Amino acid sequence: METIAGVDATLLARIQFAFTISFHIIFPAFSIGLSAFIATLEILWLRSGQPHFHLLARFWTKIFAVSFAMGVVSGIVLSYQIGTNWSRYSEVVGNTIGPLFGYEVLTAFFLEASFLGAMLFGWNRLPPWMHTLASVIVAAGTALSGFWILAANSWMHTPAGFAVRDGITYPVDWMQIIFNPSFPYRFTHMMIATYLTTSLVVLATGARYVLAARFEREARTMIRMGLGMVAVLAPLQLIVGDFHGLNTLKHQPAKIAAIEAHWDGSKPAPFVIFAWPDAQAERNHWEVSLPNVGSLVLTHEWDGKFPGLLEFKPENRPPIIPVFFMFRLMVGIGLLMIAIGFTGAFLWWRKRLFVTDWYLRAVGRCWPLGFVAILAGWMVTEIGRQPWVVFGVLRTADATSPIAASTVAISLAMFVLVYCVVFSVGIRYIHRMLVKGPQVDPREAEALPNRPLSAVQRTEGGTE
Repeated sequence: METIAGVDATLLARIQFAFTISFHIIFPAFSIGLSAFIATLEILWLRSGQPHFHLLARFWTKIFAVSFAMGVVSGIVLSYQIGTNWSRYSEVVGNTIGPLFGYEVLTAFFLEASFLGAMLFGWNRLPPWMHTLASVIVAAGTALSGFWILAANSWMHTPAGFAVRDGITYPVDWMQIIFNPSFPYRFTHMMIATYLTTSLVVLATGARYVLAARFEREARTMIRMGLGMVAVLAPLQLIVGDFHGLNTLKHQPAKIAAIEAHWDGSKPAPFVIFAWPDAQAERNHWEVSLPNVGSLVLTHEWDGKFPGLLEFKPENRPPIIPVFFMFRLMVGIGLLMIAIGFTGAFLWWRKRLFVTDWYLRAVGRCWPLGFVAILAGWMVTEIGRQPWVVFGVLRTADATSPIAASTVAISLAMFVLVYCVVFSVGIRYIHRMLVKGPQVDPREAEALPNRPLSAVQRTEGGTE
């Protein structure tokens, strides 16, 4: 078998897919949360007639357009990779998982495509209620897209509702396929993550404007709305994550054992704060842990037990180090989000939120946290499923195409180059819009609808 620097085609294909989907996932995640935020702003504008809601909706819609476009462009590549690098995967599970992707296109994508134009270009052409409706439908479409994608992904972790004939899966019960055992937890966990990610971006943007004494009313609105979501959703995410972990323990115990670096299942598990798991020696080095806390978290019993890594054959264990450390990164960010939410809520209650500079400076730097947590969480989920691509059905090593390692390496290098260029251009453009801020374009101001906006005269840096 051909290798490149000791790396075979299967590992290169995995690296390529991991690289491209890591770039891709941050844009749909941001788009789901941002579209809901924009729809909320428009509803508030429609009900109150306050011009700053309208101004913020138009401002964030421009950023949504860039994020949505980059998500579409980066996502096209994924389907080609499945066909070129993972043809055996398509052959074995295509009958079952393929229709889920088809449903995503026929429902969510068509819904988004039908109303996206009205949302982006209908500001001065549609009545306010109709434009608001278009934005709500686009937000629903992005969430529906996440529904189908996460249904397909969850099925790969907890496959159900299918039969295997001659090594090929065939659907038997579509309700079981869609609402498979891990789907409710994974979907809820991911949707909350998208709203948290967007809320942190909105909160950080508002904090920076307040510190710069720009767009005061709009900035304060962003801070209130972003902080309110973080304060509510961050603790809720911790609870949902606990249920998700219990479900994973039931269906993928090896993943949980790797997350906890838990080797001996005959003893209650500690919560390992830090260690260096050694897969060869089958032990942890430099372990810092809290006795029995791991058992308490995962079994809700002080002396509870669950399978350790030693109970699984080495070839059936997921890579321990990335799963172990990425999980702690994700949880650490989650705890930091809770601290941000509670601290901000306390300052808000004390009427010190907008004058506490140290807090505003801190949250102004926290905008990437949600994206990092999402990437870390997906690394835990996907690497923790190894060595299976469809758990218990198809191994990753058996899912690849008969393709040369050099071919995969060349396409990987091209993807790295193109994605870095596209990503840099897109992020730079979004950054320019954020620096410019929520301003009314003079060409747009003349055409603003009479109700609920009768007249808005704004200048860069002005306040109401």
